[in-house]
Amino acid sequence: MITIEQIQQRLANEITSSKISQAEIARRLGVRHQQISCYVLGKKMPALDTLANLCKILDVDTNYILCQDRSD
Repeated sequence: MITIEQIQQRLANEITSSKISQAEIARRLGVRHQQISCYVLGKKMPALDTLANLCKILDVDTNYILCQDRSD
């Protein structure tokens, strides 16, 4: 079973390993940079449309973030 914590961890890992600053990610998404920090810290999850746009910015497959890349 996939947990929200697994999704949050993958999202946080992708944001922190990105060469794009949190401030730049926030600017591209049209949100405050504190919002990105909340995603990294696991305090909040982005709305589905924001998640889709965030994945585009980070150049990561949404299926990977949503833990759909396994054959469980």
